Amino acid sequence: MKRDPVIIIVVAMVVSIMLVFGLHMARRNSARTTPIASLQGKPAPEFTLQSLDGKTVHLSDFRGKGVLLNFWATWCQPCKIEMPWFAELQNRYGPQGLQIVGVAMDDASPEDIGKFAKELGVNYPILVGKEEVGDAYGGVQFLPETFFLARDGKIVGKVFGLKSKSEFEDTIKKILANGEIAQSQK
Repeated sequence: MKRDPVIIIVVAMVVSIMLVFGLHMARRNSARTTPIASLQGKPAPEFTLQSLDGKTVHLSDFRGKGVLLNFWATWCQPCKIEMPWFAELQNRYGPQGLQIVGVAMDDASPEDIGKFAKELGVNYPILVGKEEVGDAYGGVQFLPETFFLARDGKIVGKVFGLKSKSEFEDTIKKILANGEIAQSQK
């Protein structure tokens, strides 16, 4: 069986174009994101997002508080586990200066996000995320991702995925006490 050389050439060209396009997109995406290591100890990237009730919220609105900044999505199973913990931790440590802030990073409507958060007992602000905000935080690729900000707004830690409630609580106590966390938890 003979193969038509024109078909082979067309297939080779299509594959080449796909490879060039893929490499271009990979470079473009890596250029847009900020590596987390370069953010450690620096002021958290400022953002302006809409809350579920339509208010404009700036990260700087929380300056002076220890902030647990949690990127999540309605389809994220680990998020469903940790969000009720965060509600408990907000109740317990809010009076000491903690502010938990959730940033929803999925395509669900604000109404669906609100319903989801209400079902989980969320008692902290939920903001509707944007890709450029995720990019500013190193490209939020895995959910949940949680950043810990000291009272001065500097990033002092980051957690990928689900950790134990006690690990979150220990880190919260440290950022509220002095803004620093142990090297092993960064």
